[in-house]
Order: sequence, then structure tokens, then C-alpha cells
Amino acid sequence: MKVVAPVPGTVGPLSEAPDPVFAAEMVGSGVLIDPDRTPGIAVAPVSGKIAKVHPHAYAIATPDGLGLLVHLGIDTVKLDGAGFEIVGPVKGEVVAGQEMIRWDPTDVEARGLSPVVLVCVLDTAPGSIASDLLGQHVTTGEPLFDAPEGTARRGRRASS
Repeated sequence: MKVVAPVPGTVGPLSEAPDPVFAAEMVGSGVLIDPDRTPGIAVAPVSGKIAKVHPHAYAIATPDGLGLLVHLGIDTVKLDGAGFEIVGPVKGEVVAGQEMIRWDPTDVEARGLSPVVLVCVLDTAPGSIASDLLGQHVTTGEPLFDAPEGTARRGRRASS
């Protein structure tokens, strides 16, 4: 399954996330994107059913049982939605590339937080997701990595 970039920016290993939980891939394996410092709209990285939407993060369950989390910035839950606007659906189905959240990485950074975007396949083993794009710039909607079938651990997948 192709996972597309939810935002434009430079792809990096999740191990470089400035958060120990994400860096250790405790949430799941994936990549980070150091976003371009321009206002924009984060999009759905896969098609599927929305599992959860917060102003700073969203999770989507794919038809084959994988859960994808997009987290916009580190510790951005502390902003209580300030600087974020949900522009996509909060429940139901989405298609890859569908607009989800308007935000401005520069604003997040100005508030003293990292704007790094985390793209995690929930409940996957550390190191199980690889991207050939590490160190490269991606545009929104560009293929980011393949999430192979069967990477999710049983019983802890994203659901509605």
C-alpha cells in the first residue's frame, strides 16, 4: 500500500524525531518530514476510514487493517488547537490526498515547538517501515513509502 506525503518537506528517519516516544517507534514505524516553512494543508496519506481527528493529528484505518497516524509537530497538543484548522471530515471515509488540516509550521515553530511531521504506521515493529526518500524533499501527495501487507500487529490496529 502506497503512503503519500501529507505535507511538503524533507524526509528523515523517525529515529531523529525530537520526541523519545516517536523516535523509539513506540507508536509505530514510519518517517518524519521536516515541513517546508509555509502555510499549507496536511492531507490524508492513505485512503480509509477516519479513526480520529484532532486539530494537530489524525489517524486513518485502511481497509486492510493498518492504522496511519499523522502528527503535526511535537507537543502541539499543548496548543489546544491554536494555529490549526480542521478542514476535512472528522469521520467517515477519506481518499489519499484529501485535505485534512490547515496549519502553518512557521507558527508552530514561533511558539517554541518543533513543526516536524510524524507519519507512523500504528503498532508496527520498529524499523519495519523504510523509505527510499530519506534526506530528500517531497511534495504533498508524493509517494512516501510502501506499507507492506501484514505489518500491523494483531489486535492493536486503528479502528473507528
